[in-house]
Amino acid sequence: MTTASKGAELRTGLIGYGLAGSVFHAPLITTIEDFSLDIIVTANPERQKSALARYPGVLVLASTDELWEHADDLDLVVVASPNRTHVPLATAALQTGLPVVVDKPLSATAAEALSLANLADEVGRMLSVYQNRRWDSDFLTLRGLIEAGELGDVWRYESRFERWRPTPSGAWRESGDPGEVGGLLYDLGSHLVDQALVLFGPVSTVYAEVLVRRAGAQTDDDSFVALEHASGVRSHLWMNVIAAQPGPRFSVLGSEASFVKYGLDPQEARLRSGERPGQPGAPAPAAGPAEGPPKQWGEEPESAWGTLTRPGATSGPTQRTVPSVPGDYPAYYRGVAAALRGAAPPPVTAREAAATTAILEAARASARQQRPLDVAGG
Repeated sequence: MTTASKGAELRTGLIGYGLAGSVFHAPLITTIEDFSLDIIVTANPERQKSALARYPGVLVLASTDELWEHADDLDLVVVASPNRTHVPLATAALQTGLPVVVDKPLSATAAEALSLANLADEVGRMLSVYQNRRWDSDFLTLRGLIEAGELGDVWRYESRFERWRPTPSGAWRESGDPGEVGGLLYDLGSHLVDQALVLFGPVSTVYAEVLVRRAGAQTDDDSFVALEHASGVRSHLWMNVIAAQPGPRFSVLGSEASFVKYGLDPQEARLRSGERPGQPGAPAPAAGPAEGPPKQWGEEPESAWGTLTRPGATSGPTQRTVPSVPGDYPAYYRGVAAALRGAAPPPVTAREAAATTAILEAARASARQQRPLDVAGG
C-alpha cells in the first residue's frame, strides 16, 4: 500500500549500526511513538551484540538479502550504511516496495539523486533524506529571526562547522577512494549547503576551495564554499577539522541588523553520550554548574545564545541576546510518520537532496578549475 494505516506502529528496518545507525537513527526511531524498530542489519559481530543489548526485542540480520525476505513485515527501511551503499540500497528498497529514509548524502551525483526520486514516484513510495541539521537549535533560531524580518534584507550569510581533529582516523569517510563519497565537502558540506538553500533558495554561482591539510589525510579536511543565490544573498560556508579555535557558527549581515552565534547544537553530543529525547533530568553536556537546572532536549545553555546587533543613529548600536529555540531532531521522524500516513509531504525530499548535490559537484569542479562556476537551474 502507498500509505501506512493511521493507528498501527510503523515497523522499521535499519540498515547499518555504525555511527549513523546507532547514534542518529535508532535512538530517534525508538523515541517516536509512531515507530517500532523491528530489524537491524549489520555484519559486524560486535555491533550485533551492541544492538541486541540495547534493543533486546529487535531481529538482527547479517545481510540486506535477509532483510528483503522480511519486506512484507516492514513499513519503512532506513539506510544508515556507508555512503557508497546509499544508491544501491535505496534502489533495492524502492523496488521491493518499501518506503525509505537515506542518511545524507543521498548520492555522489545529482543525476543519481534525481533517478532515485523518479523511481520513488514510479513505484509510489516515499523517499526522504536525513538532513537532521534543519532541526539544530541555532538554525531554527536564525530561521525564525529571518522569517520575522529581524535582520531586514540578508546580505551575507556565514556558516561554519569547524572542529579540531588533527590526526586522520582512517575511517571510510576519510578514504581517498572516490567511490566512498567521503571528505568534508560531502559530509559537513551536505548540511551547510542544505541549510543555505532552505534559507535563501536556489544558487546561481559557486566558488570553492577544497583542500587537504593534515599529514596522511587522503581527502579534503579544510573546505570553503561561496554561493551566490538567485535572490542576491551571498553564502560563505566553511567546514574543517583543523580549527583549534572555531569561528562563529553563524555570522549574518542584514540591512537592519546582524546576528552572531557561537557553539554547536547540543543534540549530537547528547546522542553520542547515550541519551535519548524524552529522558528526564539529564543536563546538556555544554551546560556548566552555574547554568541553572537541567535542560530539556535540544535546549542550549544561555552562554551559547546568539547576539542580535542593531545600528543606532545617535546612541550607537544596541545589542540583545537571543534565546535559542530548542533543537528537535525527533521532528524529522515525526515528519516521516506524517508522510507515510499520507498527511504531509516528506520532511526532506530526494529532489532537495539533488539540488544540494548539484552544488557540491559544482564546488568540486570549481576547486579543480580555481574559478567560479554557474549552477544549472539556479
